Amino acid sequence: QVHLVESGGGLVQPGGSLRLSCAASQSIFSFNVMGWYRQAPGKERELVATSTSFGITNYPDSVKGRFTISRDNAKNMVYLQMNSLKPEDTAVYYCNAQKYVPPVDYWGQGTQVTVSS
Repeated sequence: QVHLVESGGGLVQPGGSLRLSCAASQSIFSFNVMGWYRQAPGKERELVATSTSFGITNYPDSVKGRFTISRDNAKNMVYLQMNSLKPEDTAVYYCNAQKYVPPVDYWGQGTQVTVSS
């Protein structure tokens, strides 16, 4: 069992930036994929960014070029730098850790990001 704790959310104006952090209770080195997802009211949870243990990153078109995921295996931390924020980025953002063998999937409790003027 690993515990993931997100922080860094808040209220920001359109065009602004935020950096989310995810602290893991144990080494993230063994996880195949670390990622960020978000869920807006009335919508399904969606992928925001993933980073594999080999350093391969993936972003949907909606955030590509604006968001950057990074992981610090030594500190058991995962970050999401969000720039040029838009009102449609408003959501609860969740940290996720996945292993393929055995298959496990862990989630944090989420942190609220609100983009509004």
